[in-house]
Amino acid sequence: MGEPGNTDFFKRFALALYRSAGVADACLDLQNRHDLDVNVVLFAAFVGAGLRQPLTVADLGLASDRVNAWHQEVVHPLRAVRQRLKAGPVPAPNEATGRLRHKLAQLEIEAEVIELDQLGALIPELQAPRSAGSAVECAAAAIETVIRTHTAAALSDQDRTAIDRVATEAARIET
Repeated sequence: MGEPGNTDFFKRFALALYRSAGVADACLDLQNRHDLDVNVVLFAAFVGAGLRQPLTVADLGLASDRVNAWHQEVVHPLRAVRQRLKAGPVPAPNEATGRLRHKLAQLEIEAEVIELDQLGALIPELQAPRSAGSAVECAAAAIETVIRTHTAAALSDQDRTAIDRVATEAARIET
């Protein structure tokens, strides 16, 4: 797939990971329950599994600073309109609004890929030393860092299941 420090490598990794069995559902579960950005979760999985580095709070801050405005002002509104068209307003849902929903989904994906590029550009700036842990352990720890910045609550069994799915698949892709 290329060199782990290469930004295109990160994007290919993230897209392959998201398409892996159960990962999209796990990421969307975490997104919906903790208001997370799925691309930041994929970034964390890459830092852990691909680079075998811990995701520091400072690194997470850099990532958030880099993509939060784009995510909130572009990705999130596209998603909100697409989701709204599932049931309304009138004349939705119908064939014409279904076609519009499909176009919005394509635009949302393009916006998400732009965000992945922005996150990938940060990879050379990450300075944490390599960890001795396995790819799964490192990916899980990095994803936990993302979640813990969004919630003070203890991780639930549902969180652990989602984290394990993403981390396991990230390690499989990395190797």
